[in-house]
Amino acid sequence: MRRETQNVLLVLLGGALLKIGINGDYLRYVKPSQQIWIIAGGAVVVVLGAVAIVRDLLARGRETDGHHHAARPAWLLLLPVLAVFLVAPPALGSDSVTRTEARAPAQDQSVFPPLPPGDVIPLPLTDFVTRAGWDPGGSLNDRTVRLTGFVTHTGDSVLLARMVITCCAADAYPLKVRMRGLPAGYENDTWLEVTGRVVPGTATKATTFTPDFVVASARRITAPADPYED
Repeated sequence: MRRETQNVLLVLLGGALLKIGINGDYLRYVKPSQQIWIIAGGAVVVVLGAVAIVRDLLARGRETDGHHHAARPAWLLLLPVLAVFLVAPPALGSDSVTRTEARAPAQDQSVFPPLPPGDVIPLPLTDFVTRAGWDPGGSLNDRTVRLTGFVTHTGDSVLLARMVITCCAADAYPLKVRMRGLPAGYENDTWLEVTGRVVPGTATKATTFTPDFVVASARRITAPADPYED
């Protein structure tokens, strides 16, 4: 690879990191705590590439015209790379759920803390699925909870799902609940806020720890800025 090409790619790579770090697209790849490192890394890479380009341009001014024209093709790489730079992939959604077998949370026989008082308890999907499968005290039983996630269809089932990441999107896996009584018409990747109750005993190894959830109400919402759960 020519020196000019390397310098251009450095600037583009750093610019891409800065772009996703500033506008929030980085949340499609890594956890929020990684933002500062993405921005810092992008800035360093841009500076290194810019310094190298300036240095080469100064050196080229002392070269012959023949050398100057020979370097031009490297700059044509701006066009395809710029297209990649401007197009951000969507966050992981229903396709990832259907392609990935749900990983069961680590079994924990300890007693879960009781849910707080209230008519409707907001819960992360992670907490709901873990309690449904491993809480011997049945803390979810007869409690109305509020869950947020996106719709995905598997066979005859309609699921509410959320992708969970440990570090970045590469290690993402889905957590799901099977919705009973949800009105028809919700397409894949539609974000919903639903309230309802768990069906005790439905989150088992046979169901890949996917509990059934009787829906009392549902409403469409916009996708959250951070679509993943920790």
